[in-house]
Amino acid sequence: MVFAPPQRLVKALGETAPDGDGWLERLPDTLRQAVALRELTVDRIQVPGGRSSLVVLVRRADGTPAVLKLAPPRFRPEAERAALVHWDGLGAVQPLDGPETAGALLLERLHPDVSVRSLPEAKALLEAAGTLRRLWVEPPAGRVFETVAERTGRQAEAMRSTAVGSEVAAAGLVDAALAAREELVGTAPEVRLLHGTFRQSKVLAAERSPWLAVGPDPVVGECAFDLARLVRDRVEDLIGSPSGAATTRRRVRKLAESLELDAERVRGWTLFRAVESGVRALRVGRPRDAELLLEFAGWL
Repeated sequence: MVFAPPQRLVKALGETAPDGDGWLERLPDTLRQAVALRELTVDRIQVPGGRSSLVVLVRRADGTPAVLKLAPPRFRPEAERAALVHWDGLGAVQPLDGPETAGALLLERLHPDVSVRSLPEAKALLEAAGTLRRLWVEPPAGRVFETVAERTGRQAEAMRSTAVGSEVAAAGLVDAALAAREELVGTAPEVRLLHGTFRQSKVLAAERSPWLAVGPDPVVGECAFDLARLVRDRVEDLIGSPSGAATTRRRVRKLAESLELDAERVRGWTLFRAVESGVRALRVGRPRDAELLLEFAGWL
């Protein structure tokens, strides 16, 4: 099997790989072993694919289409497996039976090239929000997922160290984002299992349901946290629009209302997560992405 990982994955992993990490170099052997162990036939590599995992369209021994997903340990594939098992196909892609090996997931095949992002914006947001609501369930007993407070606490420390002496700190966005986080984590109204990285491209067309979520980075906490990434979907279009700021604030209100959440909490988490993403983009050398995200955050 001739194999070359998608360049999007290679670039993204290169930005975040710790020193000495050899996951990408081992990936061809890892893929061959995972395919052989499960008696799979490879149809094709999904391109451009994701930024944290390799997605391979495969067929099982009986001809059933499936997806093989391989991810480095730092992207918590075992937590993803546990969340998908707990959801058991309700609102999310269904994990399939077979050998379990670290970092490898065998999943039902959806329509990988058709996401809700293909719909007009208003319809896309409506369908995405409806899918997300189905995922917000009680966390499984006995399984410890990372909490929103833990994850954002790590991110807050990284934000502080990156922003010292930068224009971001001068603009006050980091301070505002950190202050919003402090207030939000101390007053969370509910504890649910969350998708963790939900956006339009994470909702794919399916056979057994119109739309199903994929690619969670699960976390436990309040539902408003899960909406924050969805609010800034199509951020390039928002920034390019003369009504981008008004559209963003209206989107916060509409999504909060549709899911019966506090709009101010949605706004606060959207601010924190946009600033965190912008500062992280600065840290890894993506100034254009940082500029877009921080301009968006300034509207909130």
